[in-house]
Amino acid sequence: MKGCLLHYAARKFLAGSAMLCCMVFLQACAGGKHLRTAPAKGGDLQGTYALILYGGNYADDLETIAILDKEGDRYTFAPYAPSFTYRIITGQTAEHAVPAAEQFIRRHPSYNRTQVQAILDEQGSVIGYEWRPLYLPLAFGTDDVLDVDYVLRGEKVIATIRLKHSVEERIDGLRHGDR
Repeated sequence: MKGCLLHYAARKFLAGSAMLCCMVFLQACAGGKHLRTAPAKGGDLQGTYALILYGGNYADDLETIAILDKEGDRYTFAPYAPSFTYRIITGQTAEHAVPAAEQFIRRHPSYNRTQVQAILDEQGSVIGYEWRPLYLPLAFGTDDVLDVDYVLRGEKVIATIRLKHSVEERIDGLRHGDR
Protein backbone atom coordinates (compact mmCIF):
# COMPACT_ATOMS: atom_id res chain seq x y z
CA MET A 1 0.00 0.00 0.00
CA LYS A 2 2.80 2.40 0.94
CA GLY A 3 4.57 1.63 -2.35
CA CYS A 4 1.42 2.47 -4.30
CA LEU A 5 1.15 5.83 -2.58
CA LEU A 6 4.80 6.61 -3.29
CA HIS A 7 4.34 5.59 -6.92
CA TYR A 8 1.21 7.78 -7.18
CA ALA A 9 3.00 10.78 -5.59
CA ALA A 10 5.99 10.36 -7.92
CA ARG A 11 3.72 10.21 -10.99
CA LYS A 12 1.83 13.29 -9.86
CA PHE A 13 5.12 15.15 -9.26
CA LEU A 14 6.47 14.19 -12.69
CA ALA A 15 3.24 15.14 -14.44
CA GLY A 16 3.19 18.51 -12.66
CA SER A 17 6.85 19.12 -13.50
CA ALA A 18 6.28 18.27 -17.16
CA MET A 19 3.28 20.59 -17.32
CA LEU A 20 5.27 23.42 -15.71
CA CYS A 21 8.10 22.95 -18.20
CA CYS A 22 5.63 23.03 -21.11
CA MET A 23 4.03 26.22 -19.78
CA VAL A 24 7.41 27.93 -19.42
CA PHE A 25 8.43 26.82 -22.91
CA LEU A 26 5.17 28.00 -24.48
CA GLN A 27 5.37 31.33 -22.66
CA ALA A 28 8.92 31.84 -23.95
CA CYS A 29 7.82 31.03 -27.50
CA ALA A 30 4.79 33.27 -27.32
CA GLY A 31 6.72 36.46 -27.98
CA GLY A 32 5.13 39.86 -27.95
CA LYS A 33 5.29 42.81 -25.60
CA HIS A 34 3.72 42.47 -22.15
CA LEU A 35 1.44 45.37 -21.38
CA ARG A 36 0.91 46.84 -17.94
CA THR A 37 -2.18 47.93 -16.09
CA ALA A 38 -2.76 50.83 -13.74
CA PRO A 39 -5.57 51.74 -11.33
CA ALA A 40 -8.46 53.54 -13.01
CA LYS A 41 -11.83 54.99 -12.12
CA GLY A 42 -14.78 53.41 -13.88
CA GLY A 43 -16.65 56.73 -14.01
CA ASP A 44 -14.06 58.37 -16.29
CA LEU A 45 -14.89 56.25 -19.34
CA GLN A 46 -16.11 57.79 -22.58
CA GLY A 47 -16.56 56.42 -26.04
CA THR A 48 -17.56 53.06 -27.46
CA TYR A 49 -16.24 49.68 -26.37
CA ALA A 50 -16.29 46.03 -27.25
CA LEU A 51 -17.31 44.32 -24.01
CA ILE A 52 -15.52 41.00 -23.49
CA LEU A 53 -17.20 38.83 -20.85
CA TYR A 54 -14.82 36.01 -19.94
CA GLY A 55 -15.95 33.06 -17.79
CA GLY A 56 -19.10 33.29 -15.71
CA ASN A 57 -20.11 29.90 -17.10
CA TYR A 58 -21.69 28.89 -13.78
CA ALA A 59 -22.59 30.70 -10.53
CA ASP A 60 -19.28 30.14 -8.72
CA ASP A 61 -16.92 30.38 -11.70
CA LEU A 62 -13.80 32.10 -10.35
CA GLU A 63 -12.22 32.62 -13.76
CA THR A 64 -14.52 35.54 -14.48
CA ILE A 65 -13.47 38.97 -15.71
CA ALA A 66 -14.81 41.72 -17.98
CA ILE A 67 -12.58 43.58 -20.43
CA LEU A 68 -13.59 46.78 -22.20
CA ASP A 69 -11.74 47.12 -25.52
CA LYS A 70 -11.77 50.74 -26.72
CA GLU A 71 -13.22 50.73 -30.23
CA GLY A 72 -11.76 52.97 -32.93
CA ASP A 73 -8.13 52.57 -31.85
CA ARG A 74 -5.68 50.31 -33.64
CA TYR A 75 -5.80 47.50 -31.04
CA THR A 76 -8.13 44.53 -30.82
CA PHE A 77 -8.38 42.36 -27.69
CA ALA A 78 -8.76 38.58 -27.86
CA PRO A 79 -8.79 36.13 -24.96
CA TYR A 80 -6.36 33.22 -25.29
CA ALA A 81 -9.11 30.68 -24.72
CA PRO A 82 -11.70 28.60 -26.56
CA SER A 83 -14.54 30.72 -27.94
CA PHE A 84 -17.14 29.06 -25.70
CA THR A 85 -15.49 30.58 -22.57
CA TYR A 86 -16.19 34.20 -23.51
CA ARG A 87 -18.59 36.54 -25.32
CA ILE A 88 -17.79 39.75 -27.19
CA ILE A 89 -20.47 42.43 -27.47
CA THR A 90 -19.40 45.27 -29.77
CA GLY A 91 -20.65 48.84 -30.05
CA GLN A 92 -21.31 49.37 -26.34
CA THR A 93 -21.26 52.92 -25.02
CA ALA A 94 -19.53 53.41 -21.67
CA GLU A 95 -22.97 54.01 -20.09
CA HIS A 96 -24.03 50.49 -21.12
CA ALA A 97 -20.71 48.62 -20.90
CA VAL A 98 -19.78 49.62 -17.33
CA PRO A 99 -22.99 48.39 -15.62
CA ALA A 100 -22.96 45.23 -17.74
CA ALA A 101 -19.35 44.50 -16.74
CA GLU A 102 -20.12 45.18 -13.08
CA GLN A 103 -23.18 42.94 -13.06
CA PHE A 104 -21.32 40.14 -14.86
CA ILE A 105 -18.44 39.89 -12.36
CA ARG A 106 -20.63 40.12 -9.20
CA ARG A 107 -22.35 36.72 -9.51
CA HIS A 108 -20.01 34.64 -7.33
CA PRO A 109 -21.26 34.14 -3.72
CA SER A 110 -17.86 35.24 -2.31
CA TYR A 111 -17.69 38.44 -4.40
CA ASN A 112 -16.52 41.37 -2.25
CA ARG A 113 -15.69 44.33 -4.50
CA THR A 114 -14.49 45.39 -7.94
CA GLN A 115 -11.03 46.40 -9.07
CA VAL A 116 -10.92 48.54 -12.22
CA GLN A 117 -7.61 48.70 -14.07
CA ALA A 118 -6.65 50.64 -17.20
CA ILE A 119 -4.76 48.56 -19.77
CA LEU A 120 -1.90 50.61 -21.20
CA ASP A 121 -0.09 50.36 -24.52
CA GLU A 122 3.67 50.69 -24.89
CA GLN A 123 3.47 54.51 -24.71
CA GLY A 124 1.27 54.48 -21.59
CA SER A 125 -1.98 55.36 -23.37
CA VAL A 126 -5.18 53.66 -22.23
CA ILE A 127 -6.36 51.09 -24.78
CA GLY A 128 -8.89 49.29 -22.59
CA TYR A 129 -10.07 48.48 -19.09
CA GLU A 130 -10.48 45.39 -16.98
CA TRP A 131 -13.22 44.83 -14.42
CA ARG A 132 -11.80 42.26 -12.01
CA PRO A 133 -13.80 40.72 -9.15
CA LEU A 134 -12.11 40.64 -5.75
CA TYR A 135 -13.38 38.03 -3.31
CA LEU A 136 -13.60 37.60 0.43
CA PRO A 137 -9.99 36.68 1.38
CA LEU A 138 -11.03 33.91 3.78
CA ALA A 139 -12.69 32.01 0.95
CA PHE A 140 -9.57 31.52 -1.20
CA GLY A 141 -6.64 32.80 0.85
CA THR A 142 -6.50 36.02 -1.19
CA ASP A 143 -8.97 38.52 -2.58
CA ASP A 144 -7.41 38.55 -6.07
CA VAL A 145 -7.58 35.02 -7.49
CA LEU A 146 -6.64 35.73 -11.12
CA ASP A 147 -3.38 35.97 -13.05
CA VAL A 148 -4.10 38.05 -16.14
CA ASP A 149 -1.47 38.82 -18.76
CA TYR A 150 -1.91 41.15 -21.72
CA VAL A 151 0.55 40.55 -24.55
CA LEU A 152 0.71 42.79 -27.60
CA ARG A 153 1.33 40.93 -30.88
CA GLY A 154 1.16 43.36 -33.74
CA GLU A 155 -2.20 45.12 -33.36
CA LYS A 156 -3.77 42.33 -31.30
CA VAL A 157 -3.78 42.22 -27.50
CA ILE A 158 -3.90 38.62 -26.28
CA ALA A 159 -5.41 38.28 -22.81
CA THR A 160 -4.41 35.15 -20.89
CA ILE A 161 -6.63 34.58 -17.87
CA ARG A 162 -6.08 31.84 -15.31
CA LEU A 163 -6.42 31.15 -11.61
CA LYS A 164 -3.39 31.80 -9.45
CA HIS A 165 -1.58 28.56 -8.66
CA SER A 166 -2.06 29.02 -4.89
CA VAL A 167 -5.82 29.35 -5.39
CA GLU A 168 -5.95 26.21 -7.56
CA GLU A 169 -4.06 24.27 -4.88
CA ARG A 170 -6.38 25.54 -2.15
CA ILE A 171 -9.48 24.55 -4.14
CA ASP A 172 -8.03 21.11 -4.97
CA GLY A 173 -7.17 20.60 -1.29
CA LEU A 174 -10.72 21.47 -0.22
CA ARG A 175 -12.17 19.09 -2.82
CA HIS A 176 -10.02 16.23 -1.55
CA GLY A 177 -10.59 16.88 2.17
CA ASP A 178 -7.30 18.64 2.97
CA ARG A 179 -7.55 21.67 5.22
